[in-house]
Amino acid sequence: MEHKHTHVNTKTIINRLSRAIGHLQSVKKMVEDERDCSELLIQIAAVKSAVNNIGKIILQDHLSHCIVEAVETGNHKVIEDLNTAIDQYVK
Repeated sequence: MEHKHTHVNTKTIINRLSRAIGHLQSVKKMVEDERDCSELLIQIAAVKSAVNNIGKIILQDHLSHCIVEAVETGNHKVIEDLNTAIDQYVK
């Protein structure tokens, strides 16, 4: 059974994703314009940081709500799924 819940930070996450997408599109334009590699690397680092921060918000939300609920109800699958997700996230 799929675990569903209302995310507390949905609007924040969507806004941050939109900004990260816009930033990444700007980096693509920089590549097309043959901008300096150092500038590109700095901008790519900024995009990576933005995406990592989005992941952090999602993880905090998941821990605060889903994992607490899973522990209270004895739902070990949610915890197993989180472990799998973390393994993929930190690769």
